This record gives sequence, C-alpha cells and structure tokens, in this order.
Amino acid sequence: MTKMSSLTDATLFLAQQAAPGTPPSAVPQFIFLGLMLAAMYFLMIAPQRKKQKELEKMLAAITTGDDVITTAGIYGTITNVKDDRFVVRIADNTKIEVGKAFVQAVVKKSE
Repeated sequence: MTKMSSLTDATLFLAQQAAPGTPPSAVPQFIFLGLMLAAMYFLMIAPQRKKQKELEKMLAAITTGDDVITTAGIYGTITNVKDDRFVVRIADNTKIEVGKAFVQAVVKKSE
C-alpha cells in the first residue's frame, strides 16, 4: 500500500461518516453526559452516603460512659444521653451539653 493510497482511503472513510449538510447526532453527547453523571455518583455521592450511614450508626450506639471527641476537639465522657444531645463530662464538676451532630468519634467504648 502506498502513501497516496492510504491518504485516499482515509479521505473516503471520512467522507462516508457524515454527508455534508446533515446535522451531527446528539447520541454521543447524551452517552458522554450519562457517563459523567455515573462517574460523579460513584466517586462523590456514594462514598458520602456510606460515611453518613456509618456516622449515624456510631451515634446510635453511644451509651453512658463512652469517651468521645467532639468536632471542636473536646474530649469527654458521656454522662447522659438525651433525645437530641449528649451530656459530656469534660473535667471534674464540669459538664456540657453537646448536640448529637457534634460528636465526631468514639475514643473508647464503656465496658
């Protein structure tokens, strides 16, 4: 095959792809958009949902006596569990009430 022959073959191939004056198909654009949305779901949304479920499970399992750390970095021991908040002892004779959403992690479970 010569260089000239391969050049004309490429030209013929391109000419067969779309006739002049016909609009390009929108299907590849929709496929690309669908793939981008799927990638965004699997890379961003699904891991965040998993992390949120783990946090909710951890908060539901907190009981009196557990050592926790708050999002503000305060370490303390749970002394009372209420509907929407925890009472946390952070020092001798010092207790604070912390919203359940502000407990970041359980440091040590009570036995």
